[in-house]
Amino acid sequence: MSPFQALVMGIIQGLGEFLPISSSAHLTLAPWLFHWDDPGLGFDVALHVGTLVAVLWYFRAEWARLIHSAISVISKRRADTDEERRVIYLAIATVPGGIAGLLLEKQAEHAFRDPRLIASVLIVMGIILWIVDKSSSESRALGEMSWKDALLIGLAQMFAIVPGVSRSGSTITAGRALKLTREGAAIFSFLMSMPIIAAAALLKVPHVLKTEGLSTPLLIGVVASAVSGWIAISVLLRFVVTRSYGIFAMYRVVVGLIVLYIAYRR
Repeated sequence: MSPFQALVMGIIQGLGEFLPISSSAHLTLAPWLFHWDDPGLGFDVALHVGTLVAVLWYFRAEWARLIHSAISVISKRRADTDEERRVIYLAIATVPGGIAGLLLEKQAEHAFRDPRLIASVLIVMGIILWIVDKSSSESRALGEMSWKDALLIGLAQMFAIVPGVSRSGSTITAGRALKLTREGAAIFSFLMSMPIIAAAALLKVPHVLKTEGLSTPLLIGVVASAVSGWIAISVLLRFVVTRSYGIFAMYRVVVGLIVLYIAYRR
């Protein structure tokens, strides 16, 4: 992979991880569309190191409070404040996605990377996101979440193992279906991305480094994903304060239709 290709893939990963458009879909479709060599799932996961840095840095103050709250929960064996409860909710929401990743790792590397499947999923999930976001009220703040809400959002994250579903898209859609505000649904989605991204990176990155080494393209890709990931978080949180997720739903449908057209023309 050339440095330019790595740069493009890094930008795609950073934007796609936090915008509800599916980074895994775009990372699979980009080499297919441009006739590049597919770097494989290992390289894709390595790029997640950049988005991990982005979410840790952007929410650094929140993470500091959550770590303090986690220590407090462990010492008291109960949760009394919103921050302490959020620690428990994040833990609950992480478990389903981790289980799905372990059980369906092989399928994620091969069977789920068919462009026609990805395009179809992009379209279907885009329509679902649009319907849910349009029909759900914004009656619940993030502090009003319950453990049941966290579990349901975590179960939604399980489907993100299929490229095109989108981890942020599925969890934000679930949050909106539970009537969380658009901003609240996005914030919880971003926070719960950290454990699952970190776990995937710990499993895959050592293998990538062992087989391919710390190459210049890999470094470029990681830095690009970190910068674009930070921008995506910042832009989305400002955007949804006054606007809906409709633009992202429309984008998904358009891209899906274009990919299906190209796939059946080839």
